Parts: sequence; C-alpha cells; structure tokens
Amino acid sequence: MKHRLKELRAENGWTQENLSEKVGVSRQTIISIESGRYNPSLELAYKIAKVFRCRIEDVFIFEEGSEKS
Repeated sequence: MKHRLKELRAENGWTQENLSEKVGVSRQTIISIESGRYNPSLELAYKIAKVFRCRIEDVFIFEEGSEKS
C-alpha cells in the first residue's frame, strides 16, 4: 500500500516521534509504516488521518493487486 505519511509529516514539521505521540504508537511503528514493512490497522489509519485533518484515502492509497496473499 502506498501512502503519503512522510510527505504529510514533513509538511507539518513533525518528526516521527511527534507523530507517534499524537496517534499513541511507538516511533518504531511509524518507521515501519513509512518503510512499507507494516500496514496499519483501520483504527490506526483513522487516527493518523485524523491528526492530519484529512480522509484515510488522502493518506493511504490502496492499489488493486497489492494486497498480500
């Protein structure tokens, strides 16, 4: 799944640590999402979108055929 997490974080001047505190996860979780090693739960995706004041689909871009088997 593609995302704009790093881009949105930079636009807001936030570090990975800042974002992790805002959504209530570890910095390692943010690192894993940004590097593509982890897809967030729906609840976490919602929290992330909410702190950026946008819709989930404005942060995370689902691509057909990209889901893991």
